[in-house]
Amino acid sequence: MRRRRATRSYSAMSDINIANLVDVVLVLLIIFMVSAPLLQSGIEINLPKTRAPVLEEEVEGVIITIDSLGGIYVNDIWCRMENLEETVIDVMQSERATAVYVRGDSALPYGTAIAVIGQLKDAGIESIGLVTGRLE
Repeated sequence: MRRRRATRSYSAMSDINIANLVDVVLVLLIIFMVSAPLLQSGIEINLPKTRAPVLEEEVEGVIITIDSLGGIYVNDIWCRMENLEETVIDVMQSERATAVYVRGDSALPYGTAIAVIGQLKDAGIESIGLVTGRLE
């Protein structure tokens, strides 16, 4: 005699447990809140302080940053001194910028900043600004 297998019948679950989903979303939210300030671009430098008035308007242009070790960054991208002219000109053409702003660390040797400005002048850039911090 053959035995019949018992057939199981499965019914659909009509309720959804979202507790796990909420846990995952809250953990992701906390991770993004903690890591968001770390993702802000910019090279950390200590700007020299002056009493010059601060420009209230937003400036448009290419920003060259020189850190305390002499590293050169064009819009936060590292660049060699030998490639500075062509890199700045390429970035200016792609962004349609007319001005260049130089940010230098206060511990930077004066000769390095002058060498960068000289390279910019050799490239034919006439509008060069120096960025400083405000003296409180």
